[in-house]
Amino acid sequence: MRKYIIANNNIRAKEVRLIIEEGADPIVVSIKDALMKAEQAGLDLIQITDKVDPPVCKIMEYGKHAYQLSKKDKKQKHHGTELKSIRMSFNISPHDMETRIKAAEKFLNKGHKVQIDMRLRGREKALHEHARGKMKEFLRILGERTPIKIEREPKRSPRGFNLVVGKEIAKKEKE
Repeated sequence: MRKYIIANNNIRAKEVRLIIEEGADPIVVSIKDALMKAEQAGLDLIQITDKVDPPVCKIMEYGKHAYQLSKKDKKQKHHGTELKSIRMSFNISPHDMETRIKAAEKFLNKGHKVQIDMRLRGREKALHEHARGKMKEFLRILGERTPIKIEREPKRSPRGFNLVVGKEIAKKEKE
């Protein structure tokens, strides 16, 4: 989207394709005639596109057009899912795990994906099977509360394990 809207006397073409009604075919008129029609209607002549020759213009309110363009731009910028991260330690207590599960459930219900990180330090790295068990327990409890789908399997990294889960879409929702 361009940053500015070309309107009224800023239109530099000698002739324009003028859209009078929504859905009607544009008619080619001189810029002076188009500006007079806009002035008689008490509205603005706004250049919709300059990709064709002569450019397409429309008679409408400047503010209304600017609002519609900003609304359209915001809609395009909006991203559906975000990756949220939850970090657990090797010696996580049951209550802390419960808190992390509630947070993950909240993120999943909002439609986000959740990355679960289990950080291992020092000698904890040698006990990776115990860490895997904690991750499986976390996933089991989370799976009981809300349907989940593992997007990326548990992967060993130099600092521990991480995996990504998303909310499983029920078959009824897909149809």
